[in-house]
Amino acid sequence: MKRYLVIALSTALLSTPALSPVSALADNTATTAINSQSSTISNKTQVPEFKDVSVHDPSVIKVDDTYYVFGSHLQVAKSKDLISWDSVASGVTDDNPVVPNVTKEFAEALQWAQTDTLWAADVIQLADGKFYMYYNACKGDSPRSALGVAVADNIEGPYKDQGLLLKSGMWDEISEDGTIYDATKHPNVVDPDVFFDKNGKLWMVYGSYSGGIFILEMDETTGKPLPNQGYGKKLTGGNHSRIEAPYMLYSPETDYYYLYLSYGGLDAVGGYNIRVARSKTPDGPFYDAEGNDMIKVMADKNKPLFDDESIEPYGVKLLGNYLFERQIGDPGIGQGTGYVSPGHNSAYYDEETGKHFLIFHTRFPNRGEEHEVRVHEMHMNSEGWPVVSPYRYAGIESDAVQVTEQDAVGSYKWVNHGKDITAEIKPSQIIQFAAGGQITGAVTGTWSLLEDNKVRITTNNMVYEGVFTQEWDAESQQNVLTFSALSSSGVAVWGSQMNAMKDQDVVQAVKKDLTIGNTENIFYDLSLPTTGTRDSQITWKSSLPSVLSADGAVNRPRSGKGDAKVKLTATIQKGTATASKTFQVTVPEQAAGPLLGEYTFDNKKLAKIVQDSSKNGYHGQAFNVVSSAIGTKNQAAAFNGKDSYIQLPGLLTDTTDFTFSAWVNWDGGGAWQRIFDFGNGLTKHMFLTPAQHTGALQFTIHDQGRDQSLIAAEALPTNQWVHVAVTLQGDTGTLYVNGKSVASSSEITFNPKDLQASEAYLGKSRYAADPFYQGKLDQVRVYDKALSAKEIQRQAEVQP
Repeated sequence: MKRYLVIALSTALLSTPALSPVSALADNTATTAINSQSSTISNKTQVPEFKDVSVHDPSVIKVDDTYYVFGSHLQVAKSKDLISWDSVASGVTDDNPVVPNVTKEFAEALQWAQTDTLWAADVIQLADGKFYMYYNACKGDSPRSALGVAVADNIEGPYKDQGLLLKSGMWDEISEDGTIYDATKHPNVVDPDVFFDKNGKLWMVYGSYSGGIFILEMDETTGKPLPNQGYGKKLTGGNHSRIEAPYMLYSPETDYYYLYLSYGGLDAVGGYNIRVARSKTPDGPFYDAEGNDMIKVMADKNKPLFDDESIEPYGVKLLGNYLFERQIGDPGIGQGTGYVSPGHNSAYYDEETGKHFLIFHTRFPNRGEEHEVRVHEMHMNSEGWPVVSPYRYAGIESDAVQVTEQDAVGSYKWVNHGKDITAEIKPSQIIQFAAGGQITGAVTGTWSLLEDNKVRITTNNMVYEGVFTQEWDAESQQNVLTFSALSSSGVAVWGSQMNAMKDQDVVQAVKKDLTIGNTENIFYDLSLPTTGTRDSQITWKSSLPSVLSADGAVNRPRSGKGDAKVKLTATIQKGTATASKTFQVTVPEQAAGPLLGEYTFDNKKLAKIVQDSSKNGYHGQAFNVVSSAIGTKNQAAAFNGKDSYIQLPGLLTDTTDFTFSAWVNWDGGGAWQRIFDFGNGLTKHMFLTPAQHTGALQFTIHDQGRDQSLIAAEALPTNQWVHVAVTLQGDTGTLYVNGKSVASSSEITFNPKDLQASEAYLGKSRYAADPFYQGKLDQVRVYDKALSAKEIQRQAEVQP
């Protein structure tokens, strides 16, 4: 049951830390640090079986032996152990079992908010044994919102509406407190958290952006606000400051109420981060670690909306964007462990185990807007502030392990979360904790191991108080020693201990892990790594520097000279230890122009290979594409609009000036289908769609967040053969239909060559949400020059 906290923490966490470190060991370098297998740290490998789930804005409640999280869009999930999650429900649809017929049940809220979805829900069990769901709906581009309550006998529903409690966003009209609604002062009535204080009194904290975060006294019997409170009492925020998602948790250990908040924007570029302030009473005043009264924290009304600089210095920042970077030679695969825009958390204190938990959703480096629920354990530091364990909760009983100085000595990956609101990811740096208390490496200072696994770190005249814990590192698949600490200014630092390695082991690990990817066809400059794990150095030597230099620059042989074979040798060094690794690289000759690729699909059925009839032999691969007869000799490629496409070599865009020419017979259908889509990931690409969202034929070249487009006046005609062409010459782009220009611009400054295309599709978009092309294509040609208007017209005169 979600309720106030009455059980004290474990003895280890309650004890007062000593003011002096334990006795120092003999000096020990980072490369020969004591292996944790000889220490008191447990090395038993009990691999946790994580099962992930996507619930945005998760709010936690425990019922019997099961944890539930309720979130936005009526998403619900459950877990027995906070490790393995199962989805219960998702989607604001009438077949959602948690709220059947939800569009009718919550019709008043949805109609007021002018939306078809719900935002962050919160559920609590009251004295009558029933479960009360506090739901809310918001228009999204304004604070026009409604917040209501529904009741069920079972945690999983079905919930029945008990009516609205609050509304907001009534522009120029009387608001809940009897005054004209002012979005800079009045709240957006979303993101509720209903909780009991230590005396059993019921409260609701809520709010988002707009006028700030507010709190209301609630009736314990009805679950509704006590009368005559209006919007309640303001706690922090205002003037549209980006502060939202309040969540309250009382700790009997410190006798403080902790108000968790999310700053910034929730998407992958929004800089979402989790902060906390505390008070002796549930309705404030709340203060941060520097003693700032949070009631004064708000955006500068004289600056543009959502001014972050005004609020950045305030609140204790527990975590934001970060990456424990996996370097070459480190255990595991991939880039490492990290989060992007973690936030909208709930918090839980487990009375049976005496553990604090932080439950939140997060995105991840290089995964776009994908998000999942994460659970981290929290500990109270010596100053009574929660510090968040660096790795997700895995069920390790780290509190029972006594850390010694011998355990703590070694190299760490260090992350400083700072106080800023930023989309940038804080990468880890390497530091060393030496016996005797010195810190060297990327950060210098001192460290002290105190009683009960507490740690004190001093660097740059700033003292950080924290805790050592043992955590499961999923990247290296082992238990590791970590620390989490907070400064008096509210800045969090994390550390993750690295395995001890001798220099020779380092260079061998880097050698084994070192790769430069597929070396068969290198068309673009290589990014050759120069460092590996433990600050090892990597230098390169090329057998043919005129083609492939030692710093990775590629200069392809001219057409007719043949492909170049290059031996690229890496030398790895750490101290006096060295190792080398050689790669055999093929750099293809430049294409014979001007015709780069030609696909006529004639005289035989399409198989897996799509033949290129140009001199270059840039054959493609077909997926679920079939032949469609045009005449006795002519064939075309037919695309089903479901899963059929052709993949061509990405080097087709290896040109500055460019022409794409094809005969197209489009069946019609959804917007944003693709005739072609060439590029590299989501940041660099170009495409041609028969109809975009406004129903117009469009060519776009996209580079690092900017679009340059050619847009016709109407969509491509359907159910007939139409000749379509795009040319780029210098800064001029032209879009042709049946030999006539339908759009032109002299501001197409991006070049196809700059895209460094690694994917080239016919009939498929690189965006998963876009539909596949439905129709036929024939006589597809790609050139490394811009054909003239007359040349385009001549091609348009020869129908398939």
